[in-house]
Amino acid sequence: MIARGLLLLSTLPLFASAPPQVGTGPRNPVIVGADPHLAIVCDRYWLYPTNATDPTDGFQATRLHGYSSRDLRGWTRSAPLLDMEDIAWIDDDGAPEHYLWAPALAQANGRYYLYYSVGPQNPTPSRIGVAVSDRPGGPFRDSGRPLLTGGRGFEAIDPMVFVDPASGRPYLYAGGSAGATLRLFELKPNMTEIAREIHVVTPRNFTEGPFVHLRNGIYYLSYSHGRWNDASYSVHYATGRSPEGPWTYRGAILTSDRTRKGPGHHSIVRDATSGDWFIAYHRWDRPRGDGPFKGVRVTAVQPLEHDGRGALRPIRMTNAPPPPAPIAAPAC
Repeated sequence: MIARGLLLLSTLPLFASAPPQVGTGPRNPVIVGADPHLAIVCDRYWLYPTNATDPTDGFQATRLHGYSSRDLRGWTRSAPLLDMEDIAWIDDDGAPEHYLWAPALAQANGRYYLYYSVGPQNPTPSRIGVAVSDRPGGPFRDSGRPLLTGGRGFEAIDPMVFVDPASGRPYLYAGGSAGATLRLFELKPNMTEIAREIHVVTPRNFTEGPFVHLRNGIYYLSYSHGRWNDASYSVHYATGRSPEGPWTYRGAILTSDRTRKGPGHHSIVRDATSGDWFIAYHRWDRPRGDGPFKGVRVTAVQPLEHDGRGALRPIRMTNAPPPPAPIAAPAC
């Protein structure tokens, strides 16, 4: 996804009109931004996207924000979660410019951990960092060093951390894009250091954006396939009986339609109160042709269904509002 980050930044100034407004009503898409990580924290849904068109930083992905909601319909943007200027190691690679993208949240040890990608990819390798906070809305404090650095054909991008409820082990899934390689690591209990790498076989049609969820003893590894800025971008998945695989490919669940193209870099969450599942993903709404597209991507949230055999039902993209899903859990 590093190419995504670089090209997104180069194309953002090209839109002629003002970017779509955020939080103006219950509809899809719900916000402007890409690579959305959707989480439920206490009495709120939280979205953590890439580059949510903050005019105070010139539409450059130099800081990260979160968006919170009580019902999936009205969203409020947080203060900056993390600013590039607060990452002490960011200039160590000597690159003249840097960008932040693809944030992902994990909860452990009574704290919140925000994992994120740092570019550029070329000529220096991309890196993954982690920052820590006592609150999901930040501010987050960087750990002080990169968690993972790419190189030798591997792109250290698109982090996703899954804490296995069966073992309590935290796993970091990362990688993809040009190298289309998935790598898996076990984290130390402090969540800011790698304990070991675990060999995995990259599943069929994997490009980037891995995400893992667990249901009824089945681990679902879903991910993006295709090129980020054209109609080939899509979401596929595989299943296994362990967070370490092996993975059996199951097919695509999100693909382009006539007016909405390139859905991908998604996340999945379950409301423990209702038992309902939701998927957040980005897409290009009403672009011309099949790409490459220019402008901004938008985030949609829709229900996700498992059938009677545990397979994921394909998703039909819509502009209809997300279903009302008020959180019943108490505040932290």
